[in-house]
Amino acid sequence: MTFRSWVLAAVAVAAAAGVALFASSYYVTLASFVLLYATVALGLTLMTGFAGLISFGQAAFVGIGAYAAGYLAVAHGVPGWATLLAGVALATLAAAAIGALTLSMGGHYLSLATLAWGVVVYYGLGIVEPLGGFNGLSGTPALTLFGFDFASERSMFCLIALGFALAFWLVRNLLDSRLGRAVRALRAGGDLPEAFGAHAFRLKVAVFCTAAGLAGMAGWLYVYMQRFLNPTPFGLQMSIEYLFMAVMGGVGALWGALAGAGLVVVLKQVLQDVLPALLGRSGNFEMAVFGLLMLLILARANAGLWPLLARWTRATPAAPLRPVPRGEPAVLHAPAGRASGAPGEVLLRVDGAEKRFGGLVAVNRVSFEVRGGEIVALLGPNGAGKSTLFNLITGLLPASAGAITLRGQRIDALGARHVAARGVARTFQHVKLVADMSVRDNAALGCHLLGRDGWLRAMLRLDRREEAAIEAMALAQLRRCGLEDLADAPAASLPLGKQRVLEIARALCARPQLLLLDEPAAGLRHQEKKTLAALLKQLRGEGVTVLIVDHDMEFIMDIADRLVVMQFGQKIAEGEAQAVRDDPRVQQAYLGSAA
Repeated sequence: MTFRSWVLAAVAVAAAAGVALFASSYYVTLASFVLLYATVALGLTLMTGFAGLISFGQAAFVGIGAYAAGYLAVAHGVPGWATLLAGVALATLAAAAIGALTLSMGGHYLSLATLAWGVVVYYGLGIVEPLGGFNGLSGTPALTLFGFDFASERSMFCLIALGFALAFWLVRNLLDSRLGRAVRALRAGGDLPEAFGAHAFRLKVAVFCTAAGLAGMAGWLYVYMQRFLNPTPFGLQMSIEYLFMAVMGGVGALWGALAGAGLVVVLKQVLQDVLPALLGRSGNFEMAVFGLLMLLILARANAGLWPLLARWTRATPAAPLRPVPRGEPAVLHAPAGRASGAPGEVLLRVDGAEKRFGGLVAVNRVSFEVRGGEIVALLGPNGAGKSTLFNLITGLLPASAGAITLRGQRIDALGARHVAARGVARTFQHVKLVADMSVRDNAALGCHLLGRDGWLRAMLRLDRREEAAIEAMALAQLRRCGLEDLADAPAASLPLGKQRVLEIARALCARPQLLLLDEPAAGLRHQEKKTLAALLKQLRGEGVTVLIVDHDMEFIMDIADRLVVMQFGQKIAEGEAQAVRDDPRVQQAYLGSAA
């Protein structure tokens, strides 16, 4: 944690202690609702701000956790600790089932799906008679937990504050881990984490279940605080309010969940008292005000209030030096079956590769080889089919015909993450970085397949030895590529040339057998191209095998051992650089006429 994080934590603890010791019952209850809602909003922040998923049904998981705990406590006298486990487990299992069906959807379809199952759960809670129907479930006993009695408002506030602190710690630990970096990469599209071996769909389901588990814990706290349940607090309106809290506070910052919950709860209470008096009649007028406030925030501070407050109060650098995790680093292991090829050995063989999009033949029976320790360039004018062939090799697209083998094993039928596991690492034609992650963390994303610690170990911060090794690897590759001094800068702050070098550093972190670079010189100035060329020559001298796609003949001639030239999806020339350059067909492709 940075110094600033420690200060914020100390202020939060002091504020909670002040409320517990000195506030009136009214403000204790108000603060309890703020922290309770902030726990749910924290899960939404993880989903929306870091994983790029939007849910309009989060209140349903609160309801599932609350009703599971309340029913077991009232009907069967189950103790508090067991009802906590039941509430969290049931909410998580429900999220796993719902997520398996809905998370393959994208965009507005996912939002509509979450809206639908939120409505289903709400009415489901209302029609089940053992749960009290819409009349509600009463008679929940006061919570007793490990000999401590939580019957009073102040004691429940302390428990809710502890629950929020635990949730905050778990989510923060997760984001500061190998899996957390893959989650944050989801916002750049599924192609980015998949290219480095992460299972994008499983990550989405895990995030969805984690947010539901936090909501289930909040539901457990809610039922013992209120001691009465009915479906109303778990309907669509409350789900929208939770989303308001996350967005208003700032979905890109964990503290934003607390800021947003505080703003919504306090403002709602004030508006419910003031608006009926002003308008002369009662109604849910506060929702209209929240809608207008949301529009104002999206227009003027679309990152939310917390980043705005952080900028106003910042007394430390924007990207303070983050210490390497303590502990002896673990040993990172490449996936089983991966081995480095000997110099001169055929590493990659493309044999008659073909890709059709309906009647369009984008790649037409292309064949070539890449041997260990060499740089092979795949050249051609725009629209020649280079990037499509590149995507066939990396598994982003399936081949329509032909075979692609890596050290004798076919990879053309594998997906991107399986190709990555075989030792193929890539960059992208259009730079794909996680803009608000540091240079160090973007590079460390490339180490995803080298780690083994799972979701739970990351949340409990038991992965520190592995993290130390991953950070050491990331720094080593940044040093290799000349970016070590910028390790703690946000990736978005780098110029384009350095962003492309950062992509190369990230790919090298994967310990690849084969490094594929998709138009790394595109958009670079002359001096940046010279720097990139020097780096690629250095990598060749260190034994790295490179396949590079580009259309800049001058840049490629300086670095490539062999050239493969494509035009209209077909290979028109292959061989050593100078011979290919003098080929009339190549000159025709580039100049429009033979020299």
